[in-house]
Amino acid sequence: MDRPVVTLLGDSLSAGYGLSVDQALPVQLERALSRLDVPATVIGAGVHGDTTGDGLARIDTAVPPRTRLCVVALGANDMMQVRAPDRIEATLDAIVSRLLARGMDVLLCGMRAPPWLTGYAPAFDAVFPAVARRHDIPLYPFLLDGVALDPRYNQPDRIHPNAQGIALIAQRLAPAVHHALSRQHIRKRG
Repeated sequence: MDRPVVTLLGDSLSAGYGLSVDQALPVQLERALSRLDVPATVIGAGVHGDTTGDGLARIDTAVPPRTRLCVVALGANDMMQVRAPDRIEATLDAIVSRLLARGMDVLLCGMRAPPWLTGYAPAFDAVFPAVARRHDIPLYPFLLDGVALDPRYNQPDRIHPNAQGIALIAQRLAPAVHHALSRQHIRKRG
């Protein structure tokens, strides 16, 4: 049986900013899936600094046709630039629509604005669940769950996870990826 290909479309959080290749999220996620007895090949398509708009612009070349599941992990840089939530939602909507039209399943990873962005956070945080509901795709609520703002799991810039933080993200994300792969398999057979 061929191993399903999971492509991780993202930014520096998934590209492994400040880390070696074997410490970055694609490799760590593949290892975490293996520990769950889920054979999969994880391809990294993360680019440092990418916004949702950048991801949309490169989606056709960055996500290979053999991808069975695309994990979309974009939005952190949009939030850092305080881009309008309705524009972020429209761009994520376009990304998901394009992937689904290519016959791929999608797992959307949410982001959350830090608590000090009180006027912006509620609208930004609501973008990801809205897109997931609209397309009936699974949502991993917060990519940095358990890692954000914790100095034990972040590099000195306090933004990018260190190797331990990425390992924790991979461990928590792997069951959601497994579920999304199983969900797709059931839909295709049904």
